[in-house]
Amino acid sequence: MFQIGGIFVVMGMVFGGFMLAGGHFDVILQALPFEMMMIGGAAVGAFLIGNSSHGIIHTLKDIGKFVSGPKWKGQDYRDLLCLMYLLTKTMKTKGVIALESHIENPSESAIFTRYPKLQKDHFCMHFICDTLRMMTMNFEDPHQVEDAMEKQLEKHHHEVEHPAHAIQTMADGLPALGIVAAVLGIIKTMGAITEPPAVLGKMIGGALVGTFLGVFLAYGFVGPIAARLGQVYSEEALFYHIIRDVLVSHLHGNAAQISVEVGRGNVPTPLQPSFSELEEAINEIPPEVG
Repeated sequence: MFQIGGIFVVMGMVFGGFMLAGGHFDVILQALPFEMMMIGGAAVGAFLIGNSSHGIIHTLKDIGKFVSGPKWKGQDYRDLLCLMYLLTKTMKTKGVIALESHIENPSESAIFTRYPKLQKDHFCMHFICDTLRMMTMNFEDPHQVEDAMEKQLEKHHHEVEHPAHAIQTMADGLPALGIVAAVLGIIKTMGAITEPPAVLGKMIGGALVGTFLGVFLAYGFVGPIAARLGQVYSEEALFYHIIRDVLVSHLHGNAAQISVEVGRGNVPTPLQPSFSELEEAINEIPPEVG
């Protein structure tokens, strides 16, 4: 909710300062609809030109994340660590072949169905199951597996963070579009050069609203939204890095408890479960699971 508060702070400080300095809103309000149409419409049009249909849908779908934040919460990290514990323990005690039935049909697996939110994340399931499939084919060199997983993570993160880049590109273009609107306002003013100074002053003021609006939107709203989305995507990516860390630790020959402890150490600090909290969550897993 700090983001909503930030919007009100930006609006209040800028327009409050303008009003306290003796500014009058009549010129701004008169020009605002037309300037917003030119600047905002051109920005939206440029966004449509510069992005694929998939990128546009992805951006519209994710725009609310700048307020809601990352989708993974503290409980999700505990669930992931418990899931990885079950998988690595099964591999340690029964061999990786024992997981074939689980990874081939995770929707009916007693291990995966215990964690429905993780199960609904397609990349999470594919990332885990595809890596385990490679391990069943004797692809068990820790360094090669880590390299293969890292490439998948890089590809996924590059695709996921597209909305942040698209919105930042829009922010970068808004000041220039504001200048375009201002120049059009000056052209309009020059066409009425014979008008008295009072009329010309309002027309020039209206033209300058375009410059103000472009810079204000870029640095007060659109740019910060893009930055926040980038932070959200980076934090969400850490969730999948834990999968890599646990499986690579397992391939190095560590016990299941040690492998998940390696993963726990890389959970973002505000969401990181304590050693005792994770141990308690693991102890609550029924013995028949797995």
